[in-house]
Amino acid sequence: MSSAQETNIHKRNATIQEVARRAKVSVGTVSNVLNNSNAVSGLLQRRVEQAMRDLNYHPNNHARSLKSRRSSVIGIVISNITNPFFPLVLRGAESVIVRHGYMLTIFNTDDDIERERQIFSLLRTHRVDGMLAVVAPNPANDIAHIVQAIDMGIPVVCLDRTPHGLNIDSVVVDNVRGSAMCVRHLVDLGHRKIAIINGSSWLQTARDRYKGYEMALDEANIKIDRNLVREGDFRFDSGYKMTKDLLLNHPRPTALFVANGTMGLGALQGLNELAIHCPEQIALAVFDEIPGGRMLRPLITSVIQPAYDLGVKAGELLISRLTGKMSPDPVTITLQAELIIGESTIGSGRAAISRRSKNVLRKRK
Repeated sequence: MSSAQETNIHKRNATIQEVARRAKVSVGTVSNVLNNSNAVSGLLQRRVEQAMRDLNYHPNNHARSLKSRRSSVIGIVISNITNPFFPLVLRGAESVIVRHGYMLTIFNTDDDIERERQIFSLLRTHRVDGMLAVVAPNPANDIAHIVQAIDMGIPVVCLDRTPHGLNIDSVVVDNVRGSAMCVRHLVDLGHRKIAIINGSSWLQTARDRYKGYEMALDEANIKIDRNLVREGDFRFDSGYKMTKDLLLNHPRPTALFVANGTMGLGALQGLNELAIHCPEQIALAVFDEIPGGRMLRPLITSVIQPAYDLGVKAGELLISRLTGKMSPDPVTITLQAELIIGESTIGSGRAAISRRSKNVLRKRK
């Protein structure tokens, strides 16, 4: 092929026939390489790949997807991408999805169920091969958009949150156990007035974290005081406002359990503005890591979720569905959280526990 011909090809997208001529193979061999077939030897595959690079060849994925009814695209729907928990989940899922030759497209619903429905419709229209979803709060419990995707043969795996009343593949954290473990720690320190700032009760995660709170208090024969219960939306502002509301009322709690890290950061802002110190004036424990919490003093007692592993397991579950390696029955994978005790509940005077907390945090880096 002359240099003038190559220049002309670079001005447009090369054809599969031109790639075959360049690599001195058949069109079928090029097609097998594009489809990751095992029928092509390593030597021929490298030759074809080099020819594609030389000619700047880009396959028409849309046309290929129409023919094969596969797009090699996975859609992931995140409820709030600004929550530091979810980027870690995303990284875990991506590590699996990309390794298996799929492209991952990311959508954020901002916890808006109508936006979630629109995204599901878009993904169905574009023939994605599968979906990962962190569902938004859904007061009407309208799950038709999820059911439609499954009915079309698109596997859906839910992460962190599960839609009420739908038996579906999911990977979740044991929120009841994690929450109960944290509140038991506060009870063991002698606290009887333990307030909770929770997320929306429309979400399974929030309901489960409240259940754990309720369970731990019941075990200790502590009656729940409804004046110490607040429902927010897992966002900074609700943590901030509800903390100030709780602490400006009387009698105020001696301990505060905040049901996610972003609200926990808001709670810290509220405590700082009121000049209330932890744990001398109030003990603070948070479900999830507070963004930047390792740099804060006091170190915050936290229930640490395996966010990255959650994404990995969800990606693996979806790939298993796509490759037909599983029975048709929905699967739920439950991961365990870990309680890391910090200075916000026990104080810097408890040096042994504080050192243990710091060592665990250091290992997690």
